[in-house]
Amino acid sequence: MDAVKEFFHMGGYALYVWGSFGVTAALMVAEPLVLARQRKAMIRRLRRLIRLESEQSS
Repeated sequence: MDAVKEFFHMGGYALYVWGSFGVTAALMVAEPLVLARQRKAMIRRLRRLIRLESEQSS
């Protein structure tokens, strides 16, 4: 039981180690979400641009 406790304590560096893991995990979750949102916004902009160009050429 002490080995598990010591593992999670990380020799006094637990805040830095687990904080780093937490930030990394959060960024790994956030990155695909941000990219998906940007992709949808770009597709909307391109559709709007195509629509405007087709209206101007008519």
